[in-house]
Order: sequence, then structure tokens, then C-alpha cells
Amino acid sequence: MSKKEQEKSWRPATQMVRGGQMRTQFGETSEAIFMTSGFRYDSPEAAERRFKNEEPGFVYSRFGNPTVEMFEQRMMLLEGAQAARATASGMAAVNAALMCQLKAGDEVVSARAVFGSIRYICEELLPRFGVKATLVDGTDISAWERAITPKTRVVFLETPANPTLEVVDLKAVAALAHKVGARVVVDNVFATPVLQKPLLLGADIVVYSATKHIDGQGRCLGGVILGSEEFVTNELTPYLRHTGPALSPFNAWVMLKGLETLDLRVSRMVESAATIANALAGHPGLAVNTNVPALLYPGRPDHPQAALVRNQMSAGGSMLAIRVKGGKAGAFRMLNALNLVDISNNLGDSKSLITHPATTTHQRLSAEERAVLGIGDDLLRLSVGLEDPLDLIEDLSHALEKAG
Repeated sequence: MSKKEQEKSWRPATQMVRGGQMRTQFGETSEAIFMTSGFRYDSPEAAERRFKNEEPGFVYSRFGNPTVEMFEQRMMLLEGAQAARATASGMAAVNAALMCQLKAGDEVVSARAVFGSIRYICEELLPRFGVKATLVDGTDISAWERAITPKTRVVFLETPANPTLEVVDLKAVAALAHKVGARVVVDNVFATPVLQKPLLLGADIVVYSATKHIDGQGRCLGGVILGSEEFVTNELTPYLRHTGPALSPFNAWVMLKGLETLDLRVSRMVESAATIANALAGHPGLAVNTNVPALLYPGRPDHPQAALVRNQMSAGGSMLAIRVKGGKAGAFRMLNALNLVDISNNLGDSKSLITHPATTTHQRLSAEERAVLGIGDDLLRLSVGLEDPLDLIEDLSHALEKAG
């Protein structure tokens, strides 16, 4: 059995620790950091062959690097993908995954509930290059069916979505997209590769901000794109090679260290998030008389799409959305009353973080657009970390009392 075949036979927890490892002659146990921009050749003939891809090897760290390749290989194993390429950030991954396969005249259909910067790409950037982008209610399969046409080249979605935790039926959307030959790109950040496998549910391409759970400790930026060998080799790699959003070898090493504990961290975060959601549900500081539940957690039976969550996710994740009394003023009163949870727009960190999306991650949207998405002034997004859940419950409960 070859090394690659052996790695594929390992279970996910083993893959996250040992997948893709390449040791030097020194026999190091921790992966080496190859902090080099270039590589030498034994002869000009060897350099020519390598640039023509006639022999294996590295030529420049913008194109590829041993430490970065180890991270890519490990993510491929974990995701069940044929190929992967790492990028300097999560948004670099999203942008490259879209732009490498689009041209003037193409159409993109995206769920409307996505991260604010992704809305910018769809609404501002793509139209400049003659690409039409249509935003739909991701939870409405009939809306996808109406929007997807023979000109649709790419379908994009997040599930669960940022920040309202809407869940999209991946199998149903993929079936509609594939009827017209479109590829499905899924941002799987909230679910993580531990809890959801989009490629098994019909997706063609998966993107991550590795900055989130994969690093998981607030240290550095990174992203990764995973898909078929054909897509990565023929479309994605040339785009990355010539535009240059390369991941630093040091950051790749940090991501490798993060992957070693990803399963443990996500499992603990999920357990704590469920405990906190159950403890806070019905708290008098939560908003009342709203059109949506005051507390949204995909792992609870009162989530609007609880049945779908059970079908495509193994657990509810580490994210909660809560609505507090008093609108923006009440939300800010709650945030200012927190002693343990940090106010931050990051997520997936070992430290619990909370943000007010209307004034941070989605502030560029108009009030009307935020209202359509359910991002009210009373909405807060909570990323549950690794602290004791009882301490978090005490902190959040105390702060919620201040909201009203």
C-alpha cells in the first residue's frame, strides 16, 4: 500500500494529525517550515523540465511550497477532495474560486445570506467584468429553480449562513445546478470539515477561511479551495499562479498545528454551544414578538430547518444568533456588560467572541437589505470557544439582563 493509499484509509482524527506529512533527512516529528521564496536546480536543463512540469519539484513559493503543500494534502484527506490549493486568506479563496472560472456573459446565482465581502464580490465586482449575479433566498428551493438558467456557470452558498444561521439544502441546490452544467461552490466555514462534507452532498468546490476554526486560535490568516483534479489543475492553479494570493509557509505551518486539534476543539465547542443555547433560550433579556426565533442554534429542535440540519450536518456547530431587547441600544448595552466574552468580528476561535453584524460584518448593506436578510439592529452573532460553558452562561445571562 502506498503512502497516499494508507493516508486515505486512516480515520479523520488520524488524518488531521499525520496527513500529508513530509519529513526531511533530519527526521523531525513536527512539520518543517520552509521559509524560502525560491528553489535551486542542479542544472539549467532541470530548471527547464521543472517549469514545463516534466519533472516534480518546486520552482517558486508563489507557485508552491513544501509546507504549504503539506497543509493542502492534509485538507484534501479531511475533505475527501482530489486536489486543493491554499491562499493567503478566506476571501482570497472565495475570490479565486469564482474568478478563475468566470468570463463576461456568465451568470452566478448566490444565496443572499452570505458574508458581507462576498456580497461585495457578487454585487460590485463581478458586474464590472460582465458577469451577472443573482441573489436568492437560499432556503427557498423554488427561488433557486427560477434563478438558475443555462447561462449559470456558478452557484454559491454558505450553510449555515453568516450571521443568521440559515441552512441551505445542498443536495437539492446541487441537483438544480448540475442540470445546467453549473458548478456548486460552498463556503463551509461555519460547519467546518468536521461537521459537514459538502462534496458528499453534491458540491463541486469547497472553500474555507482557515483563519477560523482550522487555525482556531486567532493567530494568522489563511484560506483553502478544494475540488476536482481537473478544476484545480486547469482553472484554479493558473489563476493563483499569475495573481499571487499565496499562503505564507509560516501560516501554513500554523494551520497544520491547528488541524492537529481541530476535531477536539470543534467537538468541545459544539457541546458548549448546545449547552449555552439551551440555557439562554427563553431568557427575559431576549427579544419578543419577532418574526424569527430570538435564539437560533442549528442544533436545537426549534431551529426553522432542524430536519435539514440533521440530514446534512453531524452536529449544530459552534455559532449562535441571538436577538436582544431594545434594538441597537439594547444590543450595545449587552455587549458593554460582558466581562468574559470578547467583542470581535472573528469567529471559530478558542476564545468566545461576539459581534453586532449590522454595524460590523454587514454594515455596508442598506437597512432595507439587512431587514430582508433578518439582520436587525437587535441581532448578535456569538462564536462559542473553549471556556467552561457555565462561566459563559453566567457572563451572557448577566449581560442579557442589561439589554432591556
